[in-house]
Amino acid sequence: MNKRQLSAQNTKRKLVSAGLELIREKGFDAINVEDITKKAGVAKGTFYTYFKRKEDIVLDISRVPFSEIAEEVQKMEGMKIVDKLTHYFHRFMECVESCGIEVCRQWTKDVLDPKSADENKDYQKWAYDVEMLRGILQNAVENSELTKDTPIEDLTHIIICELYGMMTCWCMSDGKFEPLVWTERFCRCQLNAVIKQYIRN
Repeated sequence: MNKRQLSAQNTKRKLVSAGLELIREKGFDAINVEDITKKAGVAKGTFYTYFKRKEDIVLDISRVPFSEIAEEVQKMEGMKIVDKLTHYFHRFMECVESCGIEVCRQWTKDVLDPKSADENKDYQKWAYDVEMLRGILQNAVENSELTKDTPIEDLTHIIICELYGMMTCWCMSDGKFEPLVWTERFCRCQLNAVIKQYIRN
């Protein structure tokens, strides 16, 4: 990567970081592009080099930390698939909580609000998360951790619905619902039951 590419990457990172900080402090609807660029210390026009609108910042926030989870799971060689999925669940919710409830509200809005979903059809966190989990399960089938007849699509959506249900409960309860606590309960009580019939002995 040359100096110009590194500079561009750094500028984009500053914009995302500034956007995340402002959304956590004030909420998504209370900020605008000018607030983000001022906080990042760049010209307003620079924003549009990297993003079309402020909503794109929220979508970008979810890319790096959540892609790291898939990489972590891939490196967990020799571990049982239930342990890998438990790790995935915990890390997913840690990332959600670390981004904050205001960012989480915007992610869930992108899924729940048809207008928002249509505006963000090129990239939705939901589609991104489904693809990532599907890859983890597909990899488990290819590595003979799960049977070849494992219903990957069904399991992917069952698990993602559980995750998004917890995210939505967190948003609706104004932070009183504790996603990490319920993640632990789900993994302990239900996760094994959901996939045990497909685990290869």
